[in-house]
Amino acid sequence: MSGTNMNALVLDPATRIVTLETISLPSPGPFELLVRAEAISLNPIDPLYVQHPLATTKRTIGSDFAGTVVSLGNAVPKSTSISIGDRVSGFLQGACSVNERPGAFSEYLVIPWDLVWKIPESVSIEQAAGVSLVALTAAQSIFYRLGLRTPFEYDEETALAEHPEWANNRKGTHAEPINVFIYGSSTAVGLFAAQMIRVSAKVTGQKFRLFGAASKARWEMLKAEPYGYEHLVDYRDDGWAERVVELTGSERMHYAYDCISEGSSVEKVSSLLAGGGKAAIVRSRAGGAWTAGHLPVEPIYGAVWEGLGEEVEYQGFTIPRSPAARDFAVQFYRWLSSAVGSAIKPVPIRLMPGGLEKVVQDGFHLLGSGKMEDRDVTRAEEWMRPVSAEKLVYKL
Repeated sequence: MSGTNMNALVLDPATRIVTLETISLPSPGPFELLVRAEAISLNPIDPLYVQHPLATTKRTIGSDFAGTVVSLGNAVPKSTSISIGDRVSGFLQGACSVNERPGAFSEYLVIPWDLVWKIPESVSIEQAAGVSLVALTAAQSIFYRLGLRTPFEYDEETALAEHPEWANNRKGTHAEPINVFIYGSSTAVGLFAAQMIRVSAKVTGQKFRLFGAASKARWEMLKAEPYGYEHLVDYRDDGWAERVVELTGSERMHYAYDCISEGSSVEKVSSLLAGGGKAAIVRSRAGGAWTAGHLPVEPIYGAVWEGLGEEVEYQGFTIPRSPAARDFAVQFYRWLSSAVGSAIKPVPIRLMPGGLEKVVQDGFHLLGSGKMEDRDVTRAEEWMRPVSAEKLVYKL
């Protein structure tokens, strides 16, 4: 940074090229914070919307960040616990929409004051950078959509007014134990989802049995704390769904969460459900990311961007502004400020060499264009090994 300018990774959607550019330093609005970004974390959506731009104008890309508060807007409530110099983490939308909003891959950024969480002293800035988007994605599915009990209060009444079809998720109780299946257990979202289920179990005192699909190389980790899987199957095995049925017998799954939602996974995951069971997914049917035949239930989809509280044009449809989803994100991040490092553990990170200038040539190369089969793992450098059960993080 120099004076009133800073470095940022900027997408030209016409050429699908991202370059490191010098742009103007942003100024916080009345209810915003100016944050000096010190670490960023990559998500598959970051390179996806470089290769397949939704944006039509040049803008800063990227989602996850962690950094230090530099200044507060003049209308930020005096009662907030956030002060200049605090370490905070959050995420922005970047180029993942046609909306004119910049992303997080820059030296400085602005964000609403209540859509960040304070980083506890026991958590490093690099660990914190890998939490915000994927943890909220998991929490939205496990708590907000599927209806498992939360360790914090939020405006559930407004959420059900917006989505009355979710009411059945909140009704009744299951005979213990409650069976939950997670496909993509070793993804970052899956790692947080397992922890959310464990947290819900502590809140309710109910017993949960956690089943998952992941590479055998990650089974030992997934069976240990803080995840606690009881049974795992290898997602590479064509008969993994049948194996899960064998493990559960006639009980089947009360809840299922597909953290990949590609190809036949949604159909297979849905086939595991017991009568009245519920499933959540991370990719939409409307966006064309998955297809399935006759499912026992329609999987529940919702974009993490709802938590930002703005209307979003995304994957060919419009996601309306949701006050309830924003309130959930605010309350969840407030809880994270004390929970990360204790009740919730950050996922493992891979600290990548270099800074912003290396994101595209290394990080995006590793993640491919968004789908698992598109990832290129042919380079020989140690830090370019295949990504599994970790987040790629760059220090700025």
